Amino acid sequence: MPPKENQALRGFTLIELLVVMAIIAILLSIAAPRYFSHVDKAKDTTLKQNLSVMRDAIDKFHADTNKYPAALEELVAKGYLRRIPVDPITEVNGAWEIVPPVGSDGDVGVFDIHSKAPGTGHDGVLYSEY
Repeated sequence: MPPKENQALRGFTLIELLVVMAIIAILLSIAAPRYFSHVDKAKDTTLKQNLSVMRDAIDKFHADTNKYPAALEELVAKGYLRRIPVDPITEVNGAWEIVPPVGSDGDVGVFDIHSKAPGTGHDGVLYSEY
């Protein structure tokens, strides 16, 4: 049905659209930095948890066999880990720094593990020192 002559066409004006776009831009400028800082904190927390789980598996392996695993893959093969976790900072599966045991008993293998990720976390500690 065509509009009558005295009935005005309805719609948004350019000013109204610009005001709405400005409000959306302001809200995004407030929300975006918070979102990205929370993502970074979540990656830090995930890295710490992954390292804790792998260190616990290494300790349990050592307690059961009285030796350290030769590689992280041995923990997976023996059922101590389901899979080797991905480093959430580098997003690479093999980005772990292996620390061999130090001692006179001739033990070789994986004594400890650290991240090879460059940079520092939100707490100011280097990722490689977690």
